[in-house]
Amino acid sequence: MDIFEIITGRFIFNVIGATVRWIYGTVWRTIFRKRKFTYKEYLHGPKKSDNWFDQTGHTFVNRVIGIGFLMLIIVIILRLDR
Repeated sequence: MDIFEIITGRFIFNVIGATVRWIYGTVWRTIFRKRKFTYKEYLHGPKKSDNWFDQTGHTFVNRVIGIGFLMLIIVIILRLDR
């Protein structure tokens, strides 16, 4: 694989995962009247934090959710095709 394809794939899955987390988090926090996070916080984590998860973990979780979401969409499309 080309390095450009790998970086692009990681970026796309990160954005898809962050978007899914942001939508879910916004709805959930609106229902329970909690403080909402910005989209950038879902994408990159909080700005000033020394926590490892806030620096690295958010992108990993976003990629996992992005891959899972894409697989779910593919399964739904294949089921509807029958």
